[in-house]
Amino acid sequence: MSTVPSSSDYTIKALDESSWDAFARLVEANNGVFGGCWCMGFHADDSRDPALNRERKLARVRAGQAHAALVFDGEDCVGWCQFGAPDEVPRIKNRAAYEKSLTTLPDWRIACNFVGKGHRRQGVATAALEGALELIARLGGGRVEGYPEAAASVPAGFLFNGALSTYEQLGFVRDRKIGKHRWVVTKVVDPAARKS
Repeated sequence: MSTVPSSSDYTIKALDESSWDAFARLVEANNGVFGGCWCMGFHADDSRDPALNRERKLARVRAGQAHAALVFDGEDCVGWCQFGAPDEVPRIKNRAAYEKSLTTLPDWRIACNFVGKGHRRQGVATAALEGALELIARLGGGRVEGYPEAAASVPAGFLFNGALSTYEQLGFVRDRKIGKHRWVVTKVVDPAARKS
């Protein structure tokens, strides 16, 4: 299991087979996330069947085709930030508006930023996004896109891409608007230095 340094009191771990059980407990405690998504909504093989989504997510984790920074408070996973290359997480909201002024695809997309009930507004989303950026750096870095909304426009439980203010706090800049309150934001992440 890959553990990532965090500027908060939380521990960040990569989603993999060793962290799957903690991830699954959080998803199950939150009604499968949005009624059974299992954080599959940005993958091409998303289903409306919660059991199938769980099965497909686990298969993706085992195959190394699902990336996320999981936030732990002690032994409990309390949130995550999903990321992946565009072919791993091809589905984004407001696709027509997104593609209208698209010039080049990013190296990485921030897909879902989820915080479990009882842990919202405690810095979990920020820790998760920081963790995702650190994992991206370890994977070679590159241009990262996110698709957040202005937090005042949506209740916290429905900010599935995260809040615009969180991204800006971590150095993302607004690229273009793709919805009434949704933005494409970008940041270049340098590759992590290799330890000798």
